[in-house]
Amino acid sequence: MKISREKFKSGKQFSNRLIQGAVIAALAVMSTGLNAQEDTSQLNTVLDIDTLYTPLISKPVYGETAASLLRELQTKHYSSVQIDDNFSSLVFDSYLDALDGSKLYLLKDDVDRFSSYRYTLDDSLKSGSVEAGFDIYNTYYKRILERMVYAIDRVENHIAEMDFTLDEVIELDREDAPFAVSVAALDEIWRLRIKNSVLSLKLTGDTDDEIKEKLGKRYRNQLSQIGKTNSRDIFQAYLSTVATAVDPHTSYFSPRDSENFNMGLSLSLQGIGAQLTTDEEYTKVAELIKGGPAERGNELKAGDRIIAIGQGVDGELQDVVGMRLDDVVAQIRGEKGTVVRLNVIPADEINESSATIVSITRDTVKLEDQSAKKEVIELSYNGDSYKIGIIDLPTFYFDFEAASRGEEDYKSSTRDVHVLLDELVEENVDAIVVDLRNNGGGSLSEANQLVGLFIETGATVQIRYSGLRNGFTRSFGDNDPDIAYAGPLAVLVNRTSASASEIFAGAIQDYQRGIVLGGQTFGKGTVQEIIPMDYGQVKLTRSKFYRISGASTQHRGVMPDIAFPDFYDAYDDIGESSLDGALPWDTVRPVEYRSYNDIKALVPQLQALHDQRAETSPDFIYLQGQIARTKELRQREELSLNELIVKTEREESRRVEFDAENMRRLLKGLTLREWVEEGEEDDDTDEEEQPANSDVSVADNSDADEDEEPDEEDPLLLESGRILADLIALNQTNLSAQNDLPTGSDNR
Repeated sequence: MKISREKFKSGKQFSNRLIQGAVIAALAVMSTGLNAQEDTSQLNTVLDIDTLYTPLISKPVYGETAASLLRELQTKHYSSVQIDDNFSSLVFDSYLDALDGSKLYLLKDDVDRFSSYRYTLDDSLKSGSVEAGFDIYNTYYKRILERMVYAIDRVENHIAEMDFTLDEVIELDREDAPFAVSVAALDEIWRLRIKNSVLSLKLTGDTDDEIKEKLGKRYRNQLSQIGKTNSRDIFQAYLSTVATAVDPHTSYFSPRDSENFNMGLSLSLQGIGAQLTTDEEYTKVAELIKGGPAERGNELKAGDRIIAIGQGVDGELQDVVGMRLDDVVAQIRGEKGTVVRLNVIPADEINESSATIVSITRDTVKLEDQSAKKEVIELSYNGDSYKIGIIDLPTFYFDFEAASRGEEDYKSSTRDVHVLLDELVEENVDAIVVDLRNNGGGSLSEANQLVGLFIETGATVQIRYSGLRNGFTRSFGDNDPDIAYAGPLAVLVNRTSASASEIFAGAIQDYQRGIVLGGQTFGKGTVQEIIPMDYGQVKLTRSKFYRISGASTQHRGVMPDIAFPDFYDAYDDIGESSLDGALPWDTVRPVEYRSYNDIKALVPQLQALHDQRAETSPDFIYLQGQIARTKELRQREELSLNELIVKTEREESRRVEFDAENMRRLLKGLTLREWVEEGEEDDDTDEEEQPANSDVSVADNSDADEDEEPDEEDPLLLESGRILADLIALNQTNLSAQNDLPTGSDNR
């Protein structure tokens, strides 16, 4: 049993912003136009660098646009942007990091030569010159070609020489490594990388000839694509770095990239309903769109790396490692009803030896699939029975076009939730949980109105705008005194709950209208605006969100009243605070508001009761173990290239996971699983079940065998219900013992 690792799952609006920064790497490494099935045989004899490499030159419009971009950044960005030597140095470091953050291509001599640009980029950009960016990129471009030529030679002529009994290792994270001092040193780094790729395929059972064919084709495809790099790629990569040096959510888009951005990455990937990004040479799943075919299939996970794509149920798998992002997208996109097969390395695995095939039938991701949904869970607790209503809200949506046309039934998250609340009240639920896990936001007005369903009137959020005299702050809120639901309430969040989700959770917490449970939220408290330019467009940060208490959601997010184990706890690279250049946390003056309850006074008792249950909960114990194991895995600095050691480590890892899962099942009275030796066929796929910390619902299988084990309830939702039951009991006790405590008459 594996827990979902839905990295950057945030609702499509927020993920689109994050992915734009990651696209820089794709633009920097790969180029346009090559279909994976394109014949690369013409490269069999053309492996001479002098023949392959031609420096790319700038166009006048690029420099003019650069100067224009600086003016936009200085005059319209939320912060006061100073284009000076410090800015130049930041752009210089960011550009090198975007191009070669893993120190796999450039040599120390190259970087030393570039150092003359460190404090002059600001001046050249102001004067309308991007030549420095082109010079750095052209050198990088040549070095990539050299590495591909080296890699092709290694896999096509030297596999038989590789000794997998040696105690060699590969460095997993080279972010802090120095640049290689010589070609020989860089060759050694790549010798080990290629040996690792060969070992990964060797462990899957491939022969040397099969490995030679697969890897040879992979690197030749990459070489062919790199050879198609054009000046627009360099321009986009350079100016994107200039923009993101201001803050991670500010971006520049050339005309072509503007068109793609305006269309929305979620639409361009509507074939399977996934958001993709790049991770070194891999295409990685950043998030699954709620209701999309990939999410419904429950096989593809965020964090999975796609290494090959096949068309149809039996089409040949085409290697896409190293392919640029838009070419991978083009292969995944397709007509509704057709099948695409993805060969993926699971998120919690290290190399290709653990790759699996995922088949997905393409479909259109409809707004209805992302609509709010409800369910009722029943639990027995302390001798009483409770009905807990659950509202799952994947995004804050609003159909602006339908509303502007005057249609009465336009889609709105607030309207839909209102209907669900009415239904839950009719079902006599004792309490309600609003599940905002993995909800990355959406419409600000919807977040305001949704808070209004639970309070009478009042502010819900403050927005501080940039401008004269250090800007101004304005509050937004709910003016409708009607309350849709007045009972006990909890809001469940995690690290990828962002933006509008943080506004809602923060307001509910500030009003003490309900209790916030789960993990620390993402911390995105900034607002962006698209500004057209003569050549392309810029997405600028123009304002910041603040809670009614005056605290910013930026950086820190919303801290839960009671924390649950969150699988994202295993990662230190998720959240606004992990993004370079993120704007700081600060405060503004609070607005006037009243508390509906005295939940803060009850939190210590609620925490103690929760801790008692968590200490003996099989699911919480298992989840905490998985988090610890993942942290340990991520802390590894190197990977062995000794075949026996790798096999032993993999078997030990499988055994630890197997024993942990069986212990969980034993403690819950479930049927234990039988150990299957690696490599043996395991056709019993009926045992796949809901993960202990699942953030996605398992589709109802109406055709399942009657004796098949039913899906387990989400333990975090169950625990949320128990905490609400505790809250109800404590409120009754406190009210009977102390009449002057706030009655919370609107919330009983």
